[in-house]
Amino acid sequence: MRWIHSVLFWLFLLASSIVLFFVGLVVFLATWPFDRNRRVLHLFSSGWAQLYFWVNPGWHLRILGRERLPWHGPAVLVSNHQSLGDILVLFGLYRPFKWVAKASVFKVPLLGWNMYLNGYVGLVRGDKESIAKMMADCERWLDRGVPVLLFPEGTRSPDNQLLPFKDGAFRLALSKGCPVIPIVLTGTGDTLPKHGLMLRRQAHCEVRVLEPVDSRAFSDVATLRDHVRDLMAREKSRLDAEVATELQAV
Repeated sequence: MRWIHSVLFWLFLLASSIVLFFVGLVVFLATWPFDRNRRVLHLFSSGWAQLYFWVNPGWHLRILGRERLPWHGPAVLVSNHQSLGDILVLFGLYRPFKWVAKASVFKVPLLGWNMYLNGYVGLVRGDKESIAKMMADCERWLDRGVPVLLFPEGTRSPDNQLLPFKDGAFRLALSKGCPVIPIVLTGTGDTLPKHGLMLRRQAHCEVRVLEPVDSRAFSDVATLRDHVRDLMAREKSRLDAEVATELQAV
């Protein structure tokens, strides 16, 4: 039955993406004159992504602390990274922000094209020119009062434990004097696989948005980076334990 569920999901994703890309294109064209930051299109894209969570009745999502995310104003959002399912889950925040994602994803038909329309930021890992362009693009969005979201680990964690953080997100926050908002998630590794196309039918995903960290209280990138990572590591340990206890009680 698992393979039937997986085949149906991917067929639905393909069919719905064909339709929703063109709906998104209409949204983009209709709102461009008064919404140059593409907030409306991002919220449409959030609903599009959440659709794939809703069609899986065994996938459950709980988000706490959403009210800590701004509707307006610059902020650097940082999240741990477990799987492709993180994308679906974080779109469920329903707040405007610009993703920083691998440049190769923008080449994926329909989904990647929608990312381009949204003005999300591409990055080629390890390419100094691409990193410099990513930083400049993020700075422009922050200057326009639009938050950006980065995965400071730089890649998906193979064992769901936090990897060392890279400096980019924290360098951005310090350069602009804007807050860093840590986001901790768990359970997304049980949604979309890292290798292969077989889905898991059951997933219990939790997202916690932590209190904003004032970057102006820190004098250097390393201290800010390590402080945020420590906050996220402690919260993730608590969250993992809570979820495990809840699942045992079911």
